[in-house]
Amino acid sequence: MVKNLVIVESPAKAKTIEGYLGKDFIVKSSFGHVRDLPKDNNAIDIKNGFKPTYVVSPDKREVIAQLKKLAKEAETVWLASDDDREGEAISWHLAETLDLTNEKTRRIVFREITKNAILNAIDSPREIDLNLVNAQQARRVLDRLVGFELSPVLWKKVKTGLSAGRVQSVAVRLVVEREREISQFKTSSAYRVVARFDAGNGAVLEAELPRRLPTLEEASNFLARCVGAAYTIDTLEKKPGKRSPAPPFTTSTLQQEASRKLSFSVAQTMSVAQRLYEAGKISYMRTDSVNLSQEALTGAKHEIERSYGPEYAHTRQYKTKAASAQEAHEAIRPTDFSLVKAGEDSAEQRLYDLIRKRALASQMADAQIERTTATIGISTQPDTRLTATGEVISFEGFLKAYAESKDEDEATDGESSFSRGLPPLSVGQPLPLQRLTATERYATPAARYTEASLVKKMEEMGIGRPSTYAPTISTIQKRGYVEKDSREGKERKFHVLTLNGGEVQTEVKTETYGADKAKLFPTDTAMVVNDFLVEHFPVIVDFQFTAKVEDEFDRIADGLESWEEMIAAFYGTFHETVERGKEVERADVGTTREVGLHPETGEKIYAKLGRFGPYVQLGEIDEDKTKKPAYANLRKGQFIESLTLEDALELFKLPRNVGQYEEADMTAAVGRFGPYIRHDGKFYSLAKGQDPHTVTAEEAVELINAKRKQEAEKVIKSFEAEGRADVQVVNGKYGPYIVAAGKNVKIPKGEEPRELTLERCIELADATPDKPAKGRFGAKKAAPATDGAPAKAAKASTKTAAAKKTTTAAKKPAAPKATGAAKKTTK
Repeated sequence: MVKNLVIVESPAKAKTIEGYLGKDFIVKSSFGHVRDLPKDNNAIDIKNGFKPTYVVSPDKREVIAQLKKLAKEAETVWLASDDDREGEAISWHLAETLDLTNEKTRRIVFREITKNAILNAIDSPREIDLNLVNAQQARRVLDRLVGFELSPVLWKKVKTGLSAGRVQSVAVRLVVEREREISQFKTSSAYRVVARFDAGNGAVLEAELPRRLPTLEEASNFLARCVGAAYTIDTLEKKPGKRSPAPPFTTSTLQQEASRKLSFSVAQTMSVAQRLYEAGKISYMRTDSVNLSQEALTGAKHEIERSYGPEYAHTRQYKTKAASAQEAHEAIRPTDFSLVKAGEDSAEQRLYDLIRKRALASQMADAQIERTTATIGISTQPDTRLTATGEVISFEGFLKAYAESKDEDEATDGESSFSRGLPPLSVGQPLPLQRLTATERYATPAARYTEASLVKKMEEMGIGRPSTYAPTISTIQKRGYVEKDSREGKERKFHVLTLNGGEVQTEVKTETYGADKAKLFPTDTAMVVNDFLVEHFPVIVDFQFTAKVEDEFDRIADGLESWEEMIAAFYGTFHETVERGKEVERADVGTTREVGLHPETGEKIYAKLGRFGPYVQLGEIDEDKTKKPAYANLRKGQFIESLTLEDALELFKLPRNVGQYEEADMTAAVGRFGPYIRHDGKFYSLAKGQDPHTVTAEEAVELINAKRKQEAEKVIKSFEAEGRADVQVVNGKYGPYIVAAGKNVKIPKGEEPRELTLERCIELADATPDKPAKGRFGAKKAAPATDGAPAKAAKASTKTAAAKKTTTAAKKPAAPKATGAAKKTTK
């Protein structure tokens, strides 16, 4: 007989909580969601008030059967899913599915998994908050309606397998518009003048002209007027200042800072934070509040006084700027401020360290700073001054524990001001000149988004909520709208003018600009789909509308608005727009663009968006099909809308003969899976940075030999002679493992791979469970389309993303007409 049944979302959480409760409690996991809308078009009854139909996910039937049995035996069932709308909806679905009565059901919530928090939750249960449930239902129903009605239009007008969503399409629009802003940016240059002086006693003082000089001529003239000049300090101005700490982390600020400091992706940050939360080390990680509880404030103060001294403690209560933030919730913080080591692995420890230091710093004293500005007169130019600025920290305050990082588009140009401390100076002090330069500096466009800075932008615009940021970022990449990539920069010349003795010397140098690391780039598909939606479905990609919908979800959660009425008000106008969109001609969508005429043959050249991405086509298809057009894929970073005729002609130079090896031609080309060398019927991926247009015969031979060596060394042991060709011991990226009947099997520590027998391999394979498809908390899900995409689109897109991921990791090249062969030879 079960007295108390506690149901949580994840197995890890269940294990932690069960240790805090007595023998009268049994804790089980629902493995996330147990019900969802079915994949078909009958999920929502539009005519009857948008009534949703929910079904138990096939992979959850066994879990539900077990929970039903336990719930029937239990005196009380405690629903302990997460303390947010999604968690509230999970509790409601569990109550409905398990046929729980109000009398025997208790809803409990906690923001951290500690003994006190759990026992306090048990002492203060409540009923399921139907307002929160309805807000989540409204989101799910609205997103399904958008996805199911809009995605099929994209299939017909653009290409099969695409999806659209209320939040994802707006996120894509942000990335597309930023890319166009960068491509249309007109760069300009100006000259920055910097002087280096001897400040006495071996000290050096650097100062600069407060303004930039627009032309080479003006810069040269300025330096010429400084010939023979004497420099003295005219004024010294000292001002006290202070720096205040940033508030403790919310979901979005944690994602941003983990990206800057730890190079974590948004998804990785949330995954690691989830593990820390379930282990009881941090408070709940999905929050938009910067508030801290009184208990947390007391704990932080005690730890600060113990570690740094009482003068470093300064209690603050931050107020969240966002009106929608739930102040009853807390910011992300450690559950025990005195705990320094808290991670099971390096990633957990690093993220925990970040969270702990940020929360501690938020309760520490301001840093006290003395800012000094020196103005330096030039004897030959009485109306012109150079300035030197510096800071001296007189009291570290919170900087003793933590300093916040900045995004590159926020950070000050490190060369435009000097924030280091200045040497001892006095008014009237002469400064012997060591060097005077004027360096040409170019204006830069806004930076491309990182995952974290895109989240920041979405939060600023009121698009999405803490629980939706990471799924949205993942969705737009899985759907093939956005790629996270690094791009090499380009070279450009710049001038450096130096005053040397009595003359101005000019030097031309080279710098690399525009290099990007782990940034978000839109694909051609994103460009075309975005333009189509902006023109024909403006309401869906309207920033203010999307933010307004989030506000309406908040009103529903507060009980101020009916979710059915909110959906009805949206759907009428939206459905009419969809019907009008169906009448748009495919030719008007922008998947094809005429680039120009071939200078020799006069044939038309088109840039098109095809099933496997953008490509160029030379010539038309004859009615009698006697002559086929020539095709070539676009290179990385090229877009249909901006491709020039010269770019297109260059693409048609592939495939090109690189040379011969072993009496067979080596051909460079670009296929579905990237650039490759074809030799003797086999395909070899080009290395990162190698270009099929310029790769040499020597480099091609090196690739071929390296691949052959890799394949020869891959198989450590085979059991083909014993009748089991499907069992092998192989070398992988992370070391040896067993492949048995398509299953990858780990080799136990201490066992020599070359000594493994067939029987031992089969034994290990039988003991290795089949790996389930992962959903929320590792449970297999029916995989409903994210952000409203219909099942068909989700399925197609998932397959594409999975295929793309696999082939990218393995660098499998393929010629457009020989994909299968390429795939086979490069496995």
